[in-house]
Amino acid sequence: MKARTRARSVALQVLYEIDMTEHLPGSVFAQRISEIKEDPKIEFSDEMIQFSNDIIVGVIPLAIQLDNVIAKYAPDWPFDQLAPIDRNILRIATWEFAVTGNTPVKVAINEAVELAKMFGSESAARFINGVLGSLADREKEIHEYFAKVN
Repeated sequence: MKARTRARSVALQVLYEIDMTEHLPGSVFAQRISEIKEDPKIEFSDEMIQFSNDIIVGVIPLAIQLDNVIAKYAPDWPFDQLAPIDRNILRIATWEFAVTGNTPVKVAINEAVELAKMFGSESAARFINGVLGSLADREKEIHEYFAKVN
């Protein structure tokens, strides 16, 4: 697995756990990093730890706004019926391309599809691709929305 994909995977696992429990983000992240560092087969640099952390601290405070944008621009998929793992994959990808603007849309979509293949249901990758495709068509509007929110 590529380093940045692994970093996104760690962020996804943390966001998912936080979404499903009342665990504190810092504790969950520290536990996940500790587990990774204990595995000698996994390389995870300080830069990738920071990238994971950036995603987590970027997504958490904007979760409601990210959810609203996803629901607004992808109305064919009822947001309240999304699996928690899919919801968090969509949040990460949307945050990456629409909020930070540091990740090209195609890269964010490809990475999200990879996460869906790893963690989602059989149809998750196709679903994630479809939703993000709808959002990508409105990238400029979404970016402008988040520029106003921040």
